[in-house]
Amino acid sequence: MKIQRSDKQSELPFSQDPKKRADLGFGQHFSDHWFLAHYHKGQGWTDPEVRPYGPLALNPAASVFHYGQALFEGMKAFRREDGSIWLYRPDFNFERINEGAARLCLPGPTKEIFFNGLRALLEVDSRWVPPQPGCALYLRPTLIGTEGFLGVRPSNEAIFYILLSPVGSYYSEGTAAVKIWVEEKALRAAPGGLGATKAGANYAASLQAALAAKAQGYAQVLWLDVERDGIEEVGTMNVFFVFKNEIVTPALNGSILPGGVRDSVLQLLRAQKANVVERRITIHEVVERFRQGELLEAFGTGTAAVISPIGELNYRGQPLQLSGSSGGALSQELLRTLQGVQMGTQADPYGWMVPLEKLTPDRSHL
Repeated sequence: MKIQRSDKQSELPFSQDPKKRADLGFGQHFSDHWFLAHYHKGQGWTDPEVRPYGPLALNPAASVFHYGQALFEGMKAFRREDGSIWLYRPDFNFERINEGAARLCLPGPTKEIFFNGLRALLEVDSRWVPPQPGCALYLRPTLIGTEGFLGVRPSNEAIFYILLSPVGSYYSEGTAAVKIWVEEKALRAAPGGLGATKAGANYAASLQAALAAKAQGYAQVLWLDVERDGIEEVGTMNVFFVFKNEIVTPALNGSILPGGVRDSVLQLLRAQKANVVERRITIHEVVERFRQGELLEAFGTGTAAVISPIGELNYRGQPLQLSGSSGGALSQELLRTLQGVQMGTQADPYGWMVPLEKLTPDRSHL
């Protein structure tokens, strides 16, 4: 693999002292380098390299611009107290980007391209992993069609690249409870569509409603299904509802993104013998059970937000106050557990964390 190092090192947007606060926000800073590989039909993946961060030149007729052939992953790397760097569930992200690539008729990255690219880039820019608790290095593997043509067909050329961005909390509220707007008019995804992939088109479809919600003081939108009744997900995370007798998350129906943190939370709850179910749940059920005093708390799960308590749902102009500013007891417990696993202060019985030095295409012997 070719590694071209930058002539100078940028000033880090955080202190190397773990005791000093890091106000990084989310996605505002980028490391000195990025990883890039090219695909050509008949040749496969070629020219993997780590290069200095900079512009990407593309054909104006590239399929990513005209036919939306673009998807990405969201991952995180953490620096532990001993200075070691660990990644959270990289195998999950590799599998999901390849599933999404098949849906968009793009060539998925091979294990060699994906894992060797991640490792090489992280080794070059390891200093960009922040040491502060609650912070991480966000990894953005991205796949786009790049062949220049006009005509509706899959691209015969593609680029796979990875960006690195040191981050803090996704929401401005930090770990405090967020306010969510229930959207009834706009639709993010439909059965048979792209809702189950991290396609760029999904996020483009969500922007208008999200802007309207933020203008009214809400952090994000809770999306409903095509019947404007069934709950699907929040724009940036899956969602859980904690009732007196059960914990419910919407079942994966083909238009909901299968999140890695969602899956981790399900594993944690089932290990505790909690009555957690995946099923269709409607907004009307949530409202009715709230009125009956059966809804104890709600929270979202996602790589960016990790566990985000929901303090308020606004449905048809009526705010439902779900919890205090710090969220409910379960969401707080789950957040502590996941952060403990990620930082190595709690056991990892599921093998979710992978040390950087063992990030290889084949880890079956480890």
